[in-house]
Amino acid sequence: MFDTTLRDGAQTEGISFTVDDKLKIARLLDEIGIDYIEGGWPGSNPKDIEFFNKAKEICFSRAKLVAFSSTRRAKVKVQDDKNIQTLLEAGTPAVSIFGKTWDYHVTDALGIPLEENLTMISETVAFAKGKGKEVIFDAEHFFDGYKSNPEYALKCLKAAEEAGADVICLCDTNGGSLAFEVQDIIKEVRKFVKAPLGIHAHNDSETAVSVSGMAVQCGCTHVQGTINGYGERCGNANLCSIIPILKIKMKIDCVTGEQLKRLTEVSRHVAEIANLPVSAHQPFVGRSAFSHKGGIHVSAVLKHPRTYEHIDPTLVGNERQVTVSELSGISNLLYKAEEYGVELKKDSPQTKELIKVLKQMEHEGYQFEEGEASFELLVKRALGVIKPPFELEEFKVDSRKRGNNALGVDAWIKVKVKGKEYESKAEGDGPINALDNALRKVLEGIYPQIKEVKLTDYKVRVLDSQAGTAARVRVIVESSDEKKDWGTVGVSTNVIDASWLALKDSIEYKLM
Repeated sequence: MFDTTLRDGAQTEGISFTVDDKLKIARLLDEIGIDYIEGGWPGSNPKDIEFFNKAKEICFSRAKLVAFSSTRRAKVKVQDDKNIQTLLEAGTPAVSIFGKTWDYHVTDALGIPLEENLTMISETVAFAKGKGKEVIFDAEHFFDGYKSNPEYALKCLKAAEEAGADVICLCDTNGGSLAFEVQDIIKEVRKFVKAPLGIHAHNDSETAVSVSGMAVQCGCTHVQGTINGYGERCGNANLCSIIPILKIKMKIDCVTGEQLKRLTEVSRHVAEIANLPVSAHQPFVGRSAFSHKGGIHVSAVLKHPRTYEHIDPTLVGNERQVTVSELSGISNLLYKAEEYGVELKKDSPQTKELIKVLKQMEHEGYQFEEGEASFELLVKRALGVIKPPFELEEFKVDSRKRGNNALGVDAWIKVKVKGKEYESKAEGDGPINALDNALRKVLEGIYPQIKEVKLTDYKVRVLDSQAGTAARVRVIVESSDEKKDWGTVGVSTNVIDASWLALKDSIEYKLM
């Protein structure tokens, strides 16, 4: 398992890892059993040089650090090439050297004779081997090169093999190859090259994971990829999918069972460091990867999970999610009630009434997938398990704008807590912020734990655009207290009213 999140993954649009970010990620990768961590291209920027210097202080339990570079430049002696000098100065036990294997790139991109490129590959690999390095040769654009000129592409591999490369990694750099093409080509490569083979796939055709699995099936013993599939354009092969496929489905012990259980956690941790949202629908580790909404599905899963789950989610550290919607039935409701620690019987009037209320609310535009805290409150209110910690008496929001000055907003609110009325006024950047500030002014003196709550996201969705300004809107508020995240939802024809409903639920959920 070879991870290039810190090098290829760092080329993702929107990602800018600091040196500390890269060090954190490297530790996480080592903990889940990654064999090689490609830390960057020290010849390309000072940040990667600093990373390799600081990474020397880390005692990895399993992983080897890898520095990356190209073959020597044309018409430059390998020992005089600054990129190669910097590569060796990184002090890593292994290096990854990429070279051109597509004749079109050699003649048109580099503008050099085909034979010169073969010499560049051979001399660079041999030089690094002579310095005691483990050498992985990345055969860039190999599959495109093979389709264009198989004889020359194979000569490039042979040049690296004869120079002593420990692994020859076949790269689908443009991500255009399909699994059956890779299968046929690797079978031909295997007749010609005896060195261990690797695979490096990109996801431009949505095939990077399948290509990687097929390559292993065809005898490749070295797999490159990134956490969450980060990478340029459409990304690289996603190790969060490849690892469980190899371990669970192909029965290859690439990581331990305990390391596999940390996969979901590491996926989300790396996303947090990258400051990118995690795709809920990412296979294996996504929040919705084992989510069930249809009532028939839930009924079956509760009896036999394998009916609608291809693996046990706990194997990868994930969990089953059951959502409640107009598509769901009593099975979903009973499952959620049990999860909330509430006793609910299948044939009880309360259950039937809850289903009726739920379907009416969703008809009005409520959706609880992202507002599950609101749904839990709905269930517990209906069953009398909780009582409201405060009641709204009245609020008013005023906005004012003069000329080109910034919009000013004031909110005034009156609430009742334990039979006593309280009111306060506050300013805000917008009507919802002002309303939130006013509510907190009242409640924080009574319920100080509200100070821990932060609103982390706010989304508005117009539900019926044909109704114009009279359309209903759905507001989702995401909140956190640094221990837990939760989402709440409100629906109304008035965006401030919808926001209030979601905001009120957010505070009430924390107090519950």
